[in-house]
Amino acid sequence: MFEPVLYWLDNVGNIITLTFETLLWLFRPPFRIGQFLAAMEFMGVQSIFIVGLTGTFSGMVLTLQTSYALRAFSAEGRVGGLVAVSLLRELAPVFSAIMVTARAGSSMAAELGNMRVTEQIDAITTMGVSPVQYLLSPRLLASVTMLPLLCILYSALGMAGSYLVGIVLLEGDVGVFLQSIRDTAVPKDLFMGLIKAGVFGFILSSISCRHGYYASGGARGVGLATTRAVVESCVTLLIANYILTQLLLDTEM
Repeated sequence: MFEPVLYWLDNVGNIITLTFETLLWLFRPPFRIGQFLAAMEFMGVQSIFIVGLTGTFSGMVLTLQTSYALRAFSAEGRVGGLVAVSLLRELAPVFSAIMVTARAGSSMAAELGNMRVTEQIDAITTMGVSPVQYLLSPRLLASVTMLPLLCILYSALGMAGSYLVGIVLLEGDVGVFLQSIRDTAVPKDLFMGLIKAGVFGFILSSISCRHGYYASGGARGVGLATTRAVVESCVTLLIANYILTQLLLDTEM
C-alpha cells in the first residue's frame, strides 16, 4: 500500500541529494572543461535539427489554426503577434525541453546506467576521481546553458514557419503581420521563455542523471532507468511549467 509513496519519497530524496552534490562540484577544481564542452556539443549542437524541425512545424500549424479561428472575428491581422507570444512564452521552452529530454536525457540515463552496471563508475572512484564531478556536473551545466539557446532557435524557426503559412500560403499582408508582432511581443515574453528553458534544463538533467547514476539490475535495469528518466522528466517539466507561468505572471501585475 505504501510502496509507491516510499518509492516516490526515495526518488525525490536521491534527486535532491545528488543534484546538491553535483552543484557543489561545479565550484571545486579541477574543472572538467573538456567534459563540459563535449556535453554542450551533445546536448546543444546535436539537438539543433530536431528542435529546429519541431519549431518550424509548430509555428506553421499554430498559424494555420489561429488564422482560421480569428477569421470568424475578422481579426486575421493579429495572427503574427499571437503566434509570437505563444512561441516565446510557452511552446519554445516546453517543446525544446521535451525534445532534448527525448534525445539527450534518455541517452544520458542509458549511458550512466550502462557505466554503473558494468562497474565503470566504480572504476572511476577507485582511480581517485569523483564520478559526480567528472560525469554529472558537466552535463548539468551544459543542459542549463544550451536549453535557452535552443529555445531561441525554436522561436526563430517557429516564426519563420508562421511567416511561411501566414504570408505565402494564406496570402496575408506582410506589413500587418510584422506590425502585429511589434505591437504584441515584448522583451519580457522572451525573458519568460529563457527563464523557463534554464529551469527545464536543470530539471531534465537532474532527473536523467539520477536514474542513470543509480541504475541496477543489468540490461533490464538500464532500460527501466531510461524509461523512468524520460517519463518523470516530461511530467515534471509540465508541472514546473505551470508553476513558473503562475509566478512569472504574478510578477507582472
